[in-house]
Amino acid sequence: MENVIEVNRLTKDYGQGKGIFDFDFSVKKGQVFGLVGTNGSGKTTTIRHMMGFIKGDSGNVKINGLDAWKDSAEIKKLVGYIPGQIDFPDVGSGTAFLKIQADMLGMKDLSYMNELIDRFKIDITAPLKRMSKGMKQKMAIVAAFMTQPQIYLLDEPSTGLDPLMRDTLIEVILEQKAQGKTIFLSSHIFKELEDTCDSVMFIRNGKMTDTVNKSQYEAEPRETYTFTLGSENEYLACREYVSEFIGLHPKDGVQCWRRHHHHMITLNLPVRLLNEMFAVFADFNISALNSEPFTLEKYYTTIIENMEEK
Repeated sequence: MENVIEVNRLTKDYGQGKGIFDFDFSVKKGQVFGLVGTNGSGKTTTIRHMMGFIKGDSGNVKINGLDAWKDSAEIKKLVGYIPGQIDFPDVGSGTAFLKIQADMLGMKDLSYMNELIDRFKIDITAPLKRMSKGMKQKMAIVAAFMTQPQIYLLDEPSTGLDPLMRDTLIEVILEQKAQGKTIFLSSHIFKELEDTCDSVMFIRNGKMTDTVNKSQYEAEPRETYTFTLGSENEYLACREYVSEFIGLHPKDGVQCWRRHHHHMITLNLPVRLLNEMFAVFADFNISALNSEPFTLEKYYTTIIENMEEK
């Protein structure tokens, strides 16, 4: 399967640790690829490079084989883009804006545009400048999707949407995915990412920390179990047993997080290993036990917590 988006060793250093550093990933045709990270971690900077608005200090970005900086005008014709900050031109009403967009793009059939307007419940006769943040976001969604392009670059597309409209956006993204479209989106809404993405890349402070494929956590049920040991000595002893347990299952992706100052051991593992795991803890004094599904959000927050503890 061909790569539609290729980001090669991309770096943009704004100084004082700000920017993105050595980003290297690709998005295949028909894939939905998500980007998640804390505020200021580089999500918008990454997408602005893809659009050709800024040029990296090193590395490059290619969209459909075109250089994002040198061929930015051509790329803009290929993609549906939602910016992280919506700022419409002063052209009057939403109706006027969408007409200008349709004319610029040479659209003759406006049926899908009108369908989106109806689904997102937009009063397009209202003045753009007086629209609420949520209404402006919905206008941006219509503008990005109305031509049904082959590629989408979406920067926090659900910002300002209420839960019902967010669900509508997810439906639209999944419909485009079913048609084989390639979609790159950044978001801080994990439901949005879990419901739509094939792969999700985690970033923090401008650096890639991990990439997770949906198949990794959907192929078989997994749970996160947190054991709180009764004392520091028991914690230290149990830690060794847990290390041996993990060593027995190197192919199962068993992950372990240890919080010494709380005497806690957290394990993410397939449910089928549950009995083996409890056997490890059978001889120890467990003061508390908690379990929860191993979601994408849990995976992300655990990574960030462990990075902060180091």
